[in-house]
Amino acid sequence: MAIPENKVCQNCKASFTIDAQDFDFYKKIDVPPPTWCPDCRMIRRLSFRNQEKLFRGKDAHSGKEIFSMYPPEAGLKVYEDQYWLSDNWDAMEYGRDYDFSRSFFEQFRELMRDVPWDAMSGLRMVNSDYSNNATDFKNCYLCFNGSRNEDSAYCVSFSDSKNSFDCKQADHLELCYELFSASACYKTFWSTETDDSQNVWFSRNCSDLSDCFGCVNLKSKQYHIFNQPYSKEDYKKKLEEMRLDTYSGLMKARDEAYKFWEQFPVKYMRSIMNVNVDGEFIFNSKNVHQSYHIGGAENVKYSFNLFDKVADCYDYCSWGEGAQMIYESLIVGDGVKNLKFCYECWPSSQNMEYSAHCRSSSDCFGCFGLKKKQYCIFNKQYSKEEYFSLRERIIKHMNEIPYTDKRGNIYRYGEFFPSEFSAFAINETIVDQCLPMEKEKALSLGFNWREPNPREFQTTIKAADLPDSLTDTTDAICKEIVGCMKCQRAYRIIPMEFQFYKLVNMPLPRICHECRLRERVEKFMPPMKWYPMQCMCDYVIYKNFDKHNNHPDGQCPNEFLTTHIPDGGEIVYCEQCYNSEVA
Repeated sequence: MAIPENKVCQNCKASFTIDAQDFDFYKKIDVPPPTWCPDCRMIRRLSFRNQEKLFRGKDAHSGKEIFSMYPPEAGLKVYEDQYWLSDNWDAMEYGRDYDFSRSFFEQFRELMRDVPWDAMSGLRMVNSDYSNNATDFKNCYLCFNGSRNEDSAYCVSFSDSKNSFDCKQADHLELCYELFSASACYKTFWSTETDDSQNVWFSRNCSDLSDCFGCVNLKSKQYHIFNQPYSKEDYKKKLEEMRLDTYSGLMKARDEAYKFWEQFPVKYMRSIMNVNVDGEFIFNSKNVHQSYHIGGAENVKYSFNLFDKVADCYDYCSWGEGAQMIYESLIVGDGVKNLKFCYECWPSSQNMEYSAHCRSSSDCFGCFGLKKKQYCIFNKQYSKEEYFSLRERIIKHMNEIPYTDKRGNIYRYGEFFPSEFSAFAINETIVDQCLPMEKEKALSLGFNWREPNPREFQTTIKAADLPDSLTDTTDAICKEIVGCMKCQRAYRIIPMEFQFYKLVNMPLPRICHECRLRERVEKFMPPMKWYPMQCMCDYVIYKNFDKHNNHPDGQCPNEFLTTHIPDGGEIVYCEQCYNSEVA
């Protein structure tokens, strides 16, 4: 059995450990152990992931203006999806022989610059032209990274939901607004980590609530306000007095709720129904470690944003849906198996290495843009015997003549693509949310940085001048161009959105959807950094309901890794102590 080894990261020079189980996995899928630490590997992968930004550009075939997930500054040949997926062109036309006098990565970069790219990444989208990184969307607007949603807008990382707005990391919602990390909710608003609830406002870490406001750490309660019980009549009277249908009343209630939340302990890790896991936002999973936002997975490590029957994967980001045996890849899913160093390869792709933007293909190495192909290298067809023979020669060549990036990092077989190959600046990717860095640091690490250049619109009304209550306006507001109170950029209230606010009796927002998303991320989504901490339960900082079995007095001895920042003002409990305090 392998033994752990300490390594020094080739990129950041920090030390990291490769565990025995890591070596077992690398042997199983036949790759060398990594030379980069888990954080640097994560950033390198995510530097290829633009999750929710769209750009205006021109279709390289028709010349018409289209929306694309690639910035025009990247200089790519981009086709509109319908044409890219058609039989009117063939990526095999760009096939070429492998040149053993040059490095693999240098040649692949030339291939990826020559082959046309698909403008968007979506499957079975209906009337959802302004949404991306999604499957089975219907009537969705500016929604990203999800599956099976309809009649929604401004949602990210959500699934199986309808008629919901401004939600992130959520599923099975209906008529919900401003939720983060929520599941199975109906008419639930401005809440986080709240599940199986209805008619709930401004609540945190709750489940099975109905008709509750401003509650924390409660289960199976009804008619509660700030954790205190009320009669049905008094509850309704209190909510009427708050005037939640007005912007002034809503913001006052939000501030009071957030202040109330701070008085209560939080669990060191957001997790439900797991066995042997560590990380953050882990649900219904087994043997998942150092991972973030994972659901329905088993035997996964160093991964991010995976869901639905994912198994035996390391260093894998974004998607899932039956994915197995994935390593150092992202944006692959829907029945994929045995993919290494790939991105944007789906559905049902198998046995692929160092390939990108391929669909329904298998046994390909160093390919780009292929559809339903097998035994191809650099977009050129080979027989099965020729393919495997050439593959072995190329891997040997990658180790003998490696690629060196502009920072001096060396790329042999086993490394993901260099970040300098990405079409995106680092601040255009999801790195900006998960592992944020300032411009100066990003540039010092060799990343590109691009200042946004949004199309400017002449505003017709300031957000501060919007009526306090929705009853004081009509759907004519949908014709106005509103100036965001935070970033001053223009935004609109779309008709579907206006009807939603009218249905749930909610005032109009004063900031644009991008600022609303950033506020949710900054408030509720901690960066993927883990800190050692001891449970803060000591019967002093917070008055517990009763003595805890694991420590009847003094401070709890349990220690853990957490994304909660030490001395960050939160009361952080271990799972045993936290569960004892959930009413």
